[in-house]
Parts: sequence; structure tokens; C-alpha cells
Amino acid sequence: MDLSQAFAIYLPLIEAEMRAVLAIPQDVSAGHYQIMQYHMGWLDAEMCPVAAPTGKRIRPVLCLLACAAAGGNPLTALPAAAGLELLHNFSLLHDDIEDNSLLRRHRPTAWTVFGMPITCNAGDGMFSLAHTAFFRLEAQGVPPAAVLQALRRFDEMCVALTEGQFLDMSFENSLGVTSDDYFRMTAGKTGALLAVAPEIGALVGGAAEDVCRLYRRYGAALGRAFQLQDDILGIWGAETATGKSAASDILSMKKTLPVIYALAHEAVGAKLAALYVRPNFTESDVPVVLALLDEAGARPYVEALVRAATAEAHAALRAAAPSAVSEPHRILGELLDALVVRSS
Repeated sequence: MDLSQAFAIYLPLIEAEMRAVLAIPQDVSAGHYQIMQYHMGWLDAEMCPVAAPTGKRIRPVLCLLACAAAGGNPLTALPAAAGLELLHNFSLLHDDIEDNSLLRRHRPTAWTVFGMPITCNAGDGMFSLAHTAFFRLEAQGVPPAAVLQALRRFDEMCVALTEGQFLDMSFENSLGVTSDDYFRMTAGKTGALLAVAPEIGALVGGAAEDVCRLYRRYGAALGRAFQLQDDILGIWGAETATGKSAASDILSMKKTLPVIYALAHEAVGAKLAALYVRPNFTESDVPVVLALLDEAGARPYVEALVRAATAEAHAALRAAAPSAVSEPHRILGELLDALVVRSS
């Protein structure tokens, strides 16, 4: 089995589990669940079934692969995998409201279709249902103590996720964000879910505590490499590959690591800061910003950090593996490399 085959096998199972958790009741509360299903890409705005884009489902697949790598049956971890993906989608639903986003996966965001208050409430419902999914683990034969520990790690991740989102929003109008601030933010906003997904999978698979920590380290380093690569693509990614306008992160003045690094650079920092405080920053300023980033060496700096994070993730994965590397371990390594070398 290779990476593509693993996704082909696991995705329908994950989808079925999530649909069971988000099943629409036959009563007056049906619309509450229909909003969730619209956001998931299962219904259109008229509440008719549709096959809309649903996202990559990386987090639940990480959970199932880690469970298998730890020696467990990945099917037993399906409820946890579903809960992780539903929590991720809850965060996106609320992010769309907080960021005033009009589109999600090439469709109108839920709040623009159904209104902000009722969509915010649907997000709260999805958050709660993501937790109830974990109680389905017991029916899969997972010991109650392991279920409780998985829920503890899940709740700790939820707190870290909200801390990361708070920091991300707090940084929007600040030019004093440091690289340490950035890594603190991304460890919550991006890294928390990617770290806990393989950790919970290994836990459900019966791994010892020290091994679970290695899977967590693998996921955290993967998340860091993924976010850093995203920062590179947001500035230097080809428009045909990313589907976004070239240098989109510059136009939106996002405080990604290349910009934070250049702002702190002795030779170009003041020039870049002067551009970023102008009220009439336009597309014509993008080439100037790109030149300043190049002068600061921002891209090779971030690329080196991507390589370091990728190496750290591979090292943790090797340390977690038994003496003979199993197929799930190999696929986890393939998934890491695929996410880091992506062009979009």
C-alpha cells in the first residue's frame, strides 16, 4: 500500500463516520445540522445533496496511520479521526466569521448563506459533536481509560487552537511581531491539531506514553514545516499552482515568517515597515516588497527552517518505529514529504 492507496481506503470510512456523527434528526432542529453539512460540502444552499470540495482530510488520516503504526487496528480509531476532522471544520467555520471570509473551498461561506448568528451557533454544535464522537471509541473496544486520555489530549488541543487564533488576530495590525511570537501562534493555530492527531492515533493503538510523545513530536514538526511551506507559497508560489493571485500574502499584508524576518532585518526592516504602514498599499508596491524580502534573504531563511522541521519529523518517526519499519510508518513518512514539497 502506498500513500494514495491509504487515502483511497481511509477516506470513505472517515466520511461515513463523520456523517453518522452529524446525522440530521427528523425534527425541528434539522436546519441546525443542515448548516453543518453545508459547511462540510455535503449539501448545497437549498439543502440538497451535493459533492462539493471537502478538504484534504490530512488530520484524520494521520490519526488512522499512527494507530496502525503503533500496532493497533486503524478502524478502532475511526471515531477519534472523525472527531479531529469535525473539530478542524468547526475552527474553519468560525474562522470564516472572524475573518469576514466570503468563500471557503470555492463556495460561499456558511455565514454568508445562512447569517452570522445561526452559523456561529452551528459551529458551536459542531464543536460539541466533535467531542461526542470520541465516546464512540468504547464501542470499538477501546478501554475507558484510553478514551478519557484521548479526550484530555483533545481538549488541551482545543485550548491551544483558540490561543493560536487569538494571537493570529492580535498580530494583524502589529509590526512588532517576533519570530518567537510567530512560532507560538502557529504552534496553536496550525500545529496543535496536526500534533495531536497522530498522538491520539498511537494512544488508541495501544502505544506506550513515550511512543505517543514521539508521534506528537512528529506531528508538531510536520505542522511547522507545513505552515512554513504555506508562507513560502503565499509569497512566491505560482498563481497557476496555488489558485491565488501572486504574492497574495503580501497584498493582504499578512505577518508570515518571511515578512517578520525582513522587518527585523537591519538593512531593510525600516523600509519594509514604512511600506506596511501606508494607508494606500496597492499591488504596485508588491515588487518593492519582494525586492526587500530578497535583499534580506527571507526565502532561503524560511526554506532552511522547512528542511530542519522536516528532518525533525522524520527523526521522531524513526524513533517511534519498531526495529523493522512497518508499512504505516513508511506511509507517514511519505505523507510528510508530500505535504512539504507541495506547490499549492
